[in-house]
Amino acid sequence: MSYRLEFFEPTQVGLEIDATIQAQAWQQSRAFATAASQWNAYVNQLCLQTMLAWLQQDYDPQATSLPNAAALDSYWEVVNGAVIAFAGRRLVLVPSEAIDCDELRVSQEWVDIPNWIGDYYVAVQVNEDEGWLRLQGFTTHRQLKERGRYDWRDRTYCLEPADLIPDFGALWVSRQLAPDEVTRAASTPSVSTPSMATLSTVQAENLIERLSHPTLSHPDPRLAIPFEQWAALMSHGGWRQTLTERRRGLPEQRSLLQWLRSGIPIWASQAGWGQVEIQLAAGGRGEAASLEHALAQRLTIAHQPYELQVAQVDAAANIWRWTLRSLTAGGMIPAGFALRLLTEDLQPFEGNEDRATAAIELLLIEIVLEPGEGIVWEIEPQPDAYEREIFR
Repeated sequence: MSYRLEFFEPTQVGLEIDATIQAQAWQQSRAFATAASQWNAYVNQLCLQTMLAWLQQDYDPQATSLPNAAALDSYWEVVNGAVIAFAGRRLVLVPSEAIDCDELRVSQEWVDIPNWIGDYYVAVQVNEDEGWLRLQGFTTHRQLKERGRYDWRDRTYCLEPADLIPDFGALWVSRQLAPDEVTRAASTPSVSTPSMATLSTVQAENLIERLSHPTLSHPDPRLAIPFEQWAALMSHGGWRQTLTERRRGLPEQRSLLQWLRSGIPIWASQAGWGQVEIQLAAGGRGEAASLEHALAQRLTIAHQPYELQVAQVDAAANIWRWTLRSLTAGGMIPAGFALRLLTEDLQPFEGNEDRATAAIELLLIEIVLEPGEGIVWEIEPQPDAYEREIFR
């Protein structure tokens, strides 16, 4: 599926964009809020799907896109770029349609937000008219921070073509020969990283409301507020998703009761959520245990399968039970694992965590969740492709 054109550098790879991918990407992009975000999503989808198929075929069958498909929209609504987990590292793809510039321009979010940072950054030229893309070269996070130029006007890090490695095969070779290569820059006096603001729920809601009207806010929402505040919103998957939904005029998407009563939305099922039948313990003497429906998401943690379950155990008192259990036959939760619930602004509260001090059958937390109150779940160690989400 790869080929070279006469105007490519000898070591640069060109990839053909499959017509099916092109049609699907165009259709999916129509759901975005503005013409700019629709085009951004379209180009990024072409780049991601074409690159992923090539990497899986030629290099690493286990390569996968991050985050899950359901969360990608919240990135592409406002930021250019996509991520592939490849050979144990994070590969940030930076597509561009520019035909007269080989400079790499990376949105600041991918460089300075801790849970967005990549190990490698790949400049990809996309020609959707002719149906091909070109890998112009790659660099590391460390090189981007140390040698790149920061452009405050559009909040990007820029690297000249001479500082890019044009042969993508060199990346694969380096992963084989030097798997412990330091790819990420440490914060030093010469390599600074802006800190993120600490936002309360009220502050976050005010910012989201301000940025949620595409025709009223700054034409580019990522430039409408200080980066420290923007980074805090973007690093929180729940707030980022809420901003995306508001900009599209969609209602609240993550209601526990609604999912139990009306079923799981298609996008949530694509992210691994579903319904299961569980047996709740009897409430008193002489009462039989009852079968109830619960929400469940299958997770991969440390290469092993687990399931997170959420069940309403007392409707009158608004009591919800969160459990984590192994899906391996006879499997246990290893010592050191933790299930944790946080407020919407990521604050702990009494009884919010269950931690395994020895191998145990399950982790369990029961909380009172008042109507409209937001809750965020976390698991330690972090599941593959984890994204914070706010449930109400």
